[in-house]
Formats: sequence, C-alpha cells, structure tokens
Amino acid sequence: MDLIFSAEGRSWPLRLTGDAERTRRALLSALPMRLQLHTPKIAGSHIYWHAPFVEDIEGATHVLSATAGAFIYWPVRQFLEITFAPLQAENAEITVLGHLDAPVEGIAELAATLKQDQGRRILEGTLVRSDGGVSEPSPPSSLPQDIIAARKALWVSCPADISRVTASRAIMHPAGPVFTAESEARVLHEFLWWIRAERGRKDELVLRQAAAIALDKTATRLSDFCHMEETPALLFRLKATMEDDYPFDALIDEAILATGRIGAWLDLLIPWNDLNKAFCAALDGRRAG
Repeated sequence: MDLIFSAEGRSWPLRLTGDAERTRRALLSALPMRLQLHTPKIAGSHIYWHAPFVEDIEGATHVLSATAGAFIYWPVRQFLEITFAPLQAENAEITVLGHLDAPVEGIAELAATLKQDQGRRILEGTLVRSDGGVSEPSPPSSLPQDIIAARKALWVSCPADISRVTASRAIMHPAGPVFTAESEARVLHEFLWWIRAERGRKDELVLRQAAAIALDKTATRLSDFCHMEETPALLFRLKATMEDDYPFDALIDEAILATGRIGAWLDLLIPWNDLNKAFCAALDGRRAG
C-alpha cells in the first residue's frame, strides 16, 4: 500500500511496510487526512504532525535506529513523522510504518521552511491513499455525543480561544500565557498516556481519579491563568465524565485525542526557531559580558 504526502505544492510517496498491522489499520481508517506540520524541538531531523488515533507501540524500534526516510508513529507523543537524517539524542521506542519512496532531500527542504515559518504561519498538508480509497465510517461511540462532537471540531479547526491567546500585549503577554498553556496541555497529554499504560495493572477507579485530577488542574490553569473558555470547558467535561460509568478504555483514548490536539494547536502558535536563536544570543551575550 502506498500513500501520498503533500505539502507546499509538492508531493512525496510513502510506502507502508512491516508488520504493524494494528497501527496501519488505524492510519488507513483515518485517511484522507488533513494535517498541520510541526517543527521538532529536541530530536531534530524530522517533520511531524499529530495522529488522529491512539495505538500502542508495535515492533518497538528505538527512535535513534530509524533510518533517514523512515515513516514512523511515535506513541505517547502521538506523532506521525518522516525522518530525513539521523535524529539527535532521544530515548524512546517507536513504530515503523514504512519509508519515504523518494529522495530525502525534498523533505529536508520542507523541514527548513517549516523551521523558519512555524509561529508565523501554519504549513498544512494532506495524507491520502495513492489509489484514492477512503476509510470506512467509524462505529458509533458509547461516550457522550457532546464530547465526541467537541473533539471532532478540535480536529477540524483551531478553537477561537486558542487563536486569541497571542492577541494580548499586557505585561509579559503573549509569551507567558502561550508558554503556560502549551506546556500545561503537553504535560497533561503525556500524563494521560501514562495512565493509559497502567490499565490492567492498577485499579481502574484510581486511574479514573488520577485522570480527573489532571484534567481539572489543566482546565483550571487554562481558564484562570490563560483566560481561555471553550478549550478548558471540554477538559472540565472530560473530567466530569471520568467520574461516570462510561467505558474507561474508550474514555481515556478520547481524552488523549482531545488534549493532544489542544497541545498541537498551541504549539503551532510558537515561533520556536526565532525564540531559540534569541535564547542562544542572550546566553552568548551573557558569557561575553
């Protein structure tokens, strides 16, 4: 099976290979996929976007063993990625889904543009099947339909209250609210993945309580510190549902999908390259002084 990844007026073929059947099914069921590209902050030589599904690792390949051109799924961070050179020091295991069926230089050029432009504009792309096939509709969820609808809306467009976070020019705004909101959402997303990994090993009631507290804490921060309304309302709703009798497996996956998407939209607001260059310049200036 071949896929076509497109962005910035160019297209690249991706060939699905290997034995990650479960993750491959989840990927194919999510196609066609509209995506927003993110620049890496730690690992370096890759581009990524957030996956609209939650799956456990398959194959357990160390991320530093991924060869240039690898197409990978990174659980916990919930990324789909294309690498174009050896990655920098990271310690994680990933699922290899396939490889880029084209020279990596084109992806490297796209990554350079992405590095310069993130936070200034959103670089969008698509991922489709090469044969033009479409996915089967997902079966109905047993979770509250208002939560499902809110999560689907999150994946379609950036919520207005997230878009507005950069508007303020009060003291240390917008940097303070944006960095706070992005870090709160990212840590919540990772923590919910950790809770998910404990299913079957810890009492479900304990896991529900831990998830509810974490959702409540992040929602409160986004509401009280970052002056957001719509986004924390969804987190408060998920927190309340953790205390009901809905199936925990479906509920924790739904919370992961929602919080990951919130973190992704917030990440796209931040001009990481400009900030890193300014940080380096400030540090170098301090040493020189």
